[in-house]
Amino acid sequence: MSDASKSASQPWLLSFPSLALFLGLLVVPLALTAILSFNVFDSMMGTQDDYTFGNYLEILSDSYYYELFLRTALMSAGVTLLCILLGVPETIILSRMQPRYQGIFFVMILGPLLISVVVRTLGWSIMLGREGLINQSLISLGLIEAPLQLMYSMTGVVIVLTHVMLPFMVIAVWTTLQKLDPQVADAARSLGAGSWTTFSRVILPQLLPGILSGAIIVFTLSASAFATPALIGGRRLKVVTTSIYDEFLHSMNWPLGAAIAVLLLIGIVSVVMGSNRYIERKFKQVFS
Repeated sequence: MSDASKSASQPWLLSFPSLALFLGLLVVPLALTAILSFNVFDSMMGTQDDYTFGNYLEILSDSYYYELFLRTALMSAGVTLLCILLGVPETIILSRMQPRYQGIFFVMILGPLLISVVVRTLGWSIMLGREGLINQSLISLGLIEAPLQLMYSMTGVVIVLTHVMLPFMVIAVWTTLQKLDPQVADAARSLGAGSWTTFSRVILPQLLPGILSGAIIVFTLSASAFATPALIGGRRLKVVTTSIYDEFLHSMNWPLGAAIAVLLLIGIVSVVMGSNRYIERKFKQVFS
C-alpha cells in the first residue's frame, strides 16, 4: 500500500470506533424497530413472522391517532414558543451580567438538567396540585377563587416541559451570542437607532441561528418526552409517546407500537427539516 493510500485511509480507521458505536446504538435499533412495525400481530399468538402494512393502515385510518399526533405537535410547539419568549431575553440579560454573577445564574438555569427527571417531575406534581404552592399562592393573592386544574392537564404538562427545555434554548442562544461583536450594536446606537430598532434590526438577525437551533432541539425533545406527559398528564391526557408505551407494555402489540414510533420519527424529522428551510428562506428574503 502506498503512502498516499495509507494517509487517505487513516481518518476512516480513526473514526471507525465512533462510527461503529453510532451504528450499534442508533441505526441498528431504528432499523429493527422499522422492521418490527411491519410484523403481523395476533392477540392470541403475539407477534408473528409474517409482514403486512396493516399496522400503518390502522393508524392512518383511525381519527384517534390523528388527534394524538395533533395534540403532541401543539404541545411541542407551545413549549418551543414559550422557551423562545423566555429564553432569549434571559440569555441577553445573563450576557450583560458581571462575570462573577454569570456562573451562579448559569448553574441556576442548568439546574433542571442536573436533577433526575422522575424527582423533578414529582416535585412539580406537588406544586401543581390543587393544594400545591401555585394554587395556594394564586388564591392568597386574590387572583383566583378556586384552585386551578393544573395536574392531569395540558397546561401543567406545558409548564413543566418549558421548565425542563428552557436550558437548551439558553445554551443555544448563549453560544451564538458569544460570537457577536458588541461594537456593531454600539455603532447602530451611535447612528441614532433606538433600543428596539437596534435589537430587532441588528441583534435579533444575528441571534436567529441560535434561536433556530434551540427551537429544533426543544421541539424534538418535547415531542419525544415521556416521563413528564406520563406523570403530569396521567392516564387522562394521551400523547404519542405514552401511546407507544401502552402498546408495548399494556396491549403487548409491539408491531403497532413500533409503527407509531416510526411515524413519530418521520413527523419530527419532516417538521424540523421543513421549518428549517422555510425560516432560512424567509429571513434571507427579509434581510437581503
